[in-house]
Amino acid sequence: MSLGASVAVQRGTLALDASLDVRAGEAIAIVGPNGAGKSTLLGVLAGLLALDSGRVVLDDVVLDDPVDDVFVAPEGRPVGMVFQDQRLFPHLSALDNVAFGLRCRGQDAETARRRARDWLARLGLDGAADARPGALSGGQAQRVALARALAPDPRLLLLDEPLSAVDVSARAALRRELRRHLEQFAGVALVVTHDPLDAAALADRLVVLEAGRVVQTGALVDLAARPASRWIADLAGVNLLHGVVADGSRIRLEGGGELFVPEAGSGAVLVVIHPRAVTLHRTRPDGTPRNVWRGQVDGVDPEGSRARVRVGGTPPLVAEVTAAAVAELGLAPGVEVWVAVKATEIATYPG
Repeated sequence: MSLGASVAVQRGTLALDASLDVRAGEAIAIVGPNGAGKSTLLGVLAGLLALDSGRVVLDDVVLDDPVDDVFVAPEGRPVGMVFQDQRLFPHLSALDNVAFGLRCRGQDAETARRRARDWLARLGLDGAADARPGALSGGQAQRVALARALAPDPRLLLLDEPLSAVDVSARAALRRELRRHLEQFAGVALVVTHDPLDAAALADRLVVLEAGRVVQTGALVDLAARPASRWIADLAGVNLLHGVVADGSRIRLEGGGELFVPEAGSGAVLVVIHPRAVTLHRTRPDGTPRNVWRGQVDGVDPEGSRARVRVGGTPPLVAEVTAAAVAELGLAPGVEVWVAVKATEIATYPG
């Protein structure tokens, strides 16, 4: 099984023009800023939106090709979809919600209900089969939606923000469960998400959409090493700067400031600095470090035993420090600090 899609469609001000090639058994996370075209892409693949131009082929079967006047309606596609808001039928029980998709594909009522009950059991919902959606928790409702999508044995599984409606206490468990099912899924799976943790946990690789175009694809660790845009750098949690090499080791940064590195090459470059490589001081650090400048704390975001500190300056950076360091240095918005980065901790590549 495989998916090959060349998608061109205009939706209001969005011009989506993206291509995908996904192997059987592979799970792909579609990520990007709001309005990038992520949900529109899923809508095209599901048959909810028709192509303006391009082609969608699943397992060598053409689902959409305007040139050859081919368009397979949603109900005729071997596609399962889990919507962000679940879209369960409120008047039906969990069991009948799952059985509905099977009935639409021609199965008799008894077989559909038997298979639906089996899928609810697989997802830990055998005790909630008779409950209506209004009586289910967010996590339970999302499991019902997943069971409904998986029960007809789709060859393409589309999940639009599958964990966004789940409360924090249930999110981690459902993420692990969803990953287990994706690992066992023999078809192609696409997951739209805005959460880097969900993307890393659920997908084999990421496809980044920005303004309707694919700007980068790869594992999160690869994107973090060489982000192609500011949004990708923020997703990966790293600092990304643009600059021009002034000489072999000095980079003049866009927006002011400069950095020294062991070797930078020539021309325009992108500069990546991990927040853990940034150190903060209340007084200028001793010695003769070359990458040192004044800054001011713009914000402190606690994350468990560590914190991400946003520091304005030339250049502005995000530093990651321990919670103890936040207290010891008195880090808070408005506090002036010295920023230091070791030259050997800076990565550069052609920009």
